[in-house]
Amino acid sequence: MAYTAMSGNGTTGGDDPLQTAVWRLRSRACWADAAALLQPVTAQAALQRAALLVERCLYTERGWAEAEDALRTAEALAHTDDERGAAACERGQLAYAATLHSVRDRADEARAALGRAAALIAPGAPGRALLDFRRGLLAENLARSPQAARAAYRRAHAGATAHADPLLLSFTWRHLAGLALRDGELAEARHGFAESLRIREELGYLVGTAPALASLADTESEPEATRLREEARRLFRLLGGVPTWLADQLAPLPPAATA
Repeated sequence: MAYTAMSGNGTTGGDDPLQTAVWRLRSRACWADAAALLQPVTAQAALQRAALLVERCLYTERGWAEAEDALRTAEALAHTDDERGAAACERGQLAYAATLHSVRDRADEARAALGRAAALIAPGAPGRALLDFRRGLLAENLARSPQAARAAYRRAHAGATAHADPLLLSFTWRHLAGLALRDGELAEARHGFAESLRIREELGYLVGTAPALASLADTESEPEATRLREEARRLFRLLGGVPTWLADQLAPLPPAATA
């Protein structure tokens, strides 16, 4: 299952106290509380607030109306190409999330919005890496085109490296590893999942740690696989069953039948 990434503002010492507070709430699945700290009076604040609420939709399958409202505000305040491109990128992500969770088929809207973002965000700009990643999500999960997804994830990975965005790198590592696992490249998949987990633990990205643990478990042998899944279940319960899509993956296996 795929989900979103945003800039890791607030993840390092010396960051703005507001961004640090927003990051701490976001990383603990408190998106509404994080969004409440941001006053949407500037394009940047409105965009960040909308991105938080879009991410909540993808992780919880709730809050669609609030995300739509926040996104419309961000779109209204966007004036530069970068701002309009970022708003289009969030519009595409929200439509993708609604399609992925079977709320409503908005696949065409997602493609169109990300296409608009690609026309507005210059190659090499900081926002381009996130856009490439999200285009990879569409290719992998909606178009079912792993080759196109891999190319997009690799572009995103290079961009995240160039712009020192470790959180986005944790996502690109994870999704490239997922494609490698599907191709039977176990060692490559294990390395990618391990890198994703390492980064998330270093950043304190708690809400993304359980998925990283569960994915890494799929590449490990026993008893390490069971240990990783148990830790993922603990975090999943701690966060109140978020992300929702992890529930099936972490469901305990039925007891073995006996004669």
